[in-house]
Amino acid sequence: MAVEQARWYVIHTYSGYEAMVKDSLEKLIENNNLQENIFEIQIPTEETLEEKANGKKKIVERKKFPCYVFLKMIYSNDIWYLVTNTRGVTGFVGPQGRPLPLTPEEVERNGLETFKGEVDFAVGDTVTILNGPLEGFSGKVLSINDSSNKAKVNVEMFGRSTEVEVDFVQVKKIIDNTEEKID
Repeated sequence: MAVEQARWYVIHTYSGYEAMVKDSLEKLIENNNLQENIFEIQIPTEETLEEKANGKKKIVERKKFPCYVFLKMIYSNDIWYLVTNTRGVTGFVGPQGRPLPLTPEEVERNGLETFKGEVDFAVGDTVTILNGPLEGFSGKVLSINDSSNKAKVNVEMFGRSTEVEVDFVQVKKIIDNTEEKID
């Protein structure tokens, strides 16, 4: 079996147990030689802009989905049994506790897999940020890093021009429709 056959699944955990569950699952994979069945474990996080009581703004990293851990695996009843009997796991997300794989759109939207391929924007293009703490902001692309799948964008934030780094999947080129057609 190959990684291509693996799908992303979601498991529910007790509150605050996400990191412990991830560590336990990594040990389970190692101890039971499950590297051919479970390929990746993620706890998606995002940076949020938070204002403190003293008025200062601070970027804080938070879990996108508290109480959930994402697994890329090839599903089988044996794997289901091992995962659901891991301390801190309450079960898989799906009907009657049976895993329901995420769609490719859900995988991309949640940032579980990085986008590989051509981007539809270039340095100097105006883009809008689709998600994250800067959702809705737009700015000019300053640089593109293909190896990390990130772009540096200059956005107007709090009355200042600020350089931010975003993933390729977080931005979309703004098409300028103001050009006049000459017949």
